[in-house]
Amino acid sequence: MNKMELLTAAFEYIESNLSSEIKTEDVAKACYCSKAALEKLFRNLNHMSVHDYVVRRRMTLAARMMRERPEISVLEVALTYGYSTNESFSRAFKKVWDCNPSEFKENPRHFTLFPRLYTPLQREGENFARKNVDISELYELFQTRRNCYFVCSDIEHLVPINEISHKAGDLAILESLRRMEAEAGAEDVIFRIGGDEFTLLTDSEDVAYAEGIAERIRASNGKPFVFEEQEIPLGLHIAVTKLSSERIRYNDLFEQLHDAIQEVKQ
Repeated sequence: MNKMELLTAAFEYIESNLSSEIKTEDVAKACYCSKAALEKLFRNLNHMSVHDYVVRRRMTLAARMMRERPEISVLEVALTYGYSTNESFSRAFKKVWDCNPSEFKENPRHFTLFPRLYTPLQREGENFARKNVDISELYELFQTRRNCYFVCSDIEHLVPINEISHKAGDLAILESLRRMEAEAGAEDVIFRIGGDEFTLLTDSEDVAYAEGIAERIRASNGKPFVFEEQEIPLGLHIAVTKLSSERIRYNDLFEQLHDAIQEVKQ
């Protein structure tokens, strides 16, 4: 099994077992490889352990459940995703979302913080170092908004932030999404398309509307977020784009959004 096949098998096993106990040994066994080989591949590609990836996926799905079903208790959500107590679930949730589950329920976020990773697409001359995420669940929305504009973003200088601490990098990602959410309209949708790349799909065919959102987000560039009493400046590359063809194909859309970001970074 080559590296890409191994990643595919690992992602599929994890997604199928998020409501059950998942140990790294179990994932490795399902992929017919050693635990050490799997961990090395995950850390090289995702810059996190298998366990950390599982926790992020669980907390993302837990947040969605709380947003879509506000009547259920935090304990019910915790039990759904393998946590036996509110305390253990709350610790994991706060590590990912930087707030307690009860605080999230009072002010739920309308974006998916950590979508499922999948085996990266490859174009000629590329390796598979770039993270890709599954945004296929939004495909129907893309169809209905085929003439609407996208506002894409990418964090400036994330590597130096991660060198301070990976927790600081996680907070930078949260802050980026908060800035996008603060400028989004009620019907606009935010989703993640890479490690630190995000897209806001507007509900408008007016480019001026999208450009206005982009300018307001840019206006926050340089403003700091706080990590352990240290102020860290944060800026975002911002691009506005629109689908280039009438026929929407997932792979083409994914690449087009990434390419729009790359253009503004050059």
